[in-house]
Amino acid sequence: MESEVKLLVQRQLPRHIAIIMDGNGRWAKNRFLPRTAGHHAGVSSVRKVIEYCGSIGVNALTLFAFSSENWRRPQQEVSVLMGLFLATLEKETAKLHKNNMRLRVIGDRTAFAFELQESISAAESLTSSNTGLNVVIAANYGGRWEITEAVRRVVTQVAEGHLAPADISTEIIASNLNLADLPEPDLFIRTGGEKRISNFMLWQLAYTELYFTDTLWPDFDQTELEEAIKDYAGRQRRFGYTGDQVEKLFIHNGLR
Repeated sequence: MESEVKLLVQRQLPRHIAIIMDGNGRWAKNRFLPRTAGHHAGVSSVRKVIEYCGSIGVNALTLFAFSSENWRRPQQEVSVLMGLFLATLEKETAKLHKNNMRLRVIGDRTAFAFELQESISAAESLTSSNTGLNVVIAANYGGRWEITEAVRRVVTQVAEGHLAPADISTEIIASNLNLADLPEPDLFIRTGGEKRISNFMLWQLAYTELYFTDTLWPDFDQTELEEAIKDYAGRQRRFGYTGDQVEKLFIHNGLR
């Protein structure tokens, strides 16, 4: 209850923004370019969004870069995506570190080439002590996979005698998820016109405000993000309370 109240009275800037970066392939197709050109163009939007979130005080930004289902795409496209991921890590990590940003990658990285795994570990290690924007990249990630892994950890705790079955709660499961130390997303954005969450952060999005835009990811910029945040700020988040109760909470805390 106390945590919900804190969420209700928070300032209107979302603390955690999660984005499905959709539309790279269609952006390229519209320009009679190969799909891979769209992925390269999308890197510029990633950079712009990270810079803007860092400048306005967002605590965490999670970007869905590659789902566990994306391995089904043409092998050439997958190879380009892996190479782009590696090249972007090597090029951008130093800049993130200079700007006091922490980089984390969530997902099953065991399927990646050794060189990419090493680059991910090095980037995470370099930026691990930074206190600014948390930049989270979801790669070879799926929400069902994450929940399954969390349940496995809980079952192990029970098997080892550290936890009784009766003590298993939503809080216990949540504490075993990848980003347990970060606030759950306040704002979810999906570009590209599709209106689904596609197995992304299934647990964490339970009370997240959803925002969908037709803008293709390579065209998504600071202005587009500002529009999403403005839309978010105009919503009333109730978490099971009535609208009147929420208004009283805001008044009580001096926010009205």
